[in-house]
Amino acid sequence: MQPLNLPPLSLRLHRTARGQEQIFDPLRRKYVRLTPEEWVRQHFTNYLIHHMGYPAALLANEVGIEVNGVTRRCDSVLYHRTGGRPHMIIEYKAPTVPITQAVFQQIYAYNFALHADYLIVSNGLQHCCCKIDYTTLSTLFLPDIPPYSAL
Repeated sequence: MQPLNLPPLSLRLHRTARGQEQIFDPLRRKYVRLTPEEWVRQHFTNYLIHHMGYPAALLANEVGIEVNGVTRRCDSVLYHRTGGRPHMIIEYKAPTVPITQAVFQQIYAYNFALHADYLIVSNGLQHCCCKIDYTTLSTLFLPDIPPYSAL
């Protein structure tokens, strides 16, 4: 897999009897199919937990939601420590997929259902983070991903 703009990590990989390569997802506590998007997800969640101080217990991968009557899945969601309300939604793309307005429209649609405070989009090479201000209905793009202590 392609090197990413994220710290390296030790990964648990294995092949199924049918030859499918899988990666262990510590948040889901199971092996999942290794795709370019999953490669980004594992590196990014490791970065958040081990380098930015995000509590693993508040992060979840592949969170099911309903958007306009259709079931969708958020790639990752960070929850508030109290109340269980979504604090951040994270959308991953493969490194070959550019971060475009269409990608942001996808995460904004998810946020319509969840009303999170922060949105992050990453393809492993480029990371974009924004804070949503619901009082002014505006989006502030941040220069960096904030550490958990700054949320």
